[in-house]
Amino acid sequence: MAITQEEVYASIATVIDPEVGFDIVSLGLIYGVVIEGEHVHVNMTLSTKACPLHELIKQWTKDAVLKIEGVNSCEIEIVWEPAWTIMMANDEVKKALSF
Repeated sequence: MAITQEEVYASIATVIDPEVGFDIVSLGLIYGVVIEGEHVHVNMTLSTKACPLHELIKQWTKDAVLKIEGVNSCEIEIVWEPAWTIMMANDEVKKALSF
């Protein structure tokens, strides 16, 4: 069975940024997912380069992807361009954070 982007995004959405209490997909931190057979590559960012949970969030994301049936390997690439802003978050997050 082929792995879908929907499955990957749904699994990543279980990763909660503990500083704000929202999942990293809703926050707009996931910039892209590429699936090549049993390998998944995720481009993501963090809200700031100084994020104290940088490595933990990266590992939580990788662990979430590896839980998907059929995924044998996963690479998480942290990118800083474009720089994340609250405008990248979904409307629910913006409303909750008063934006």
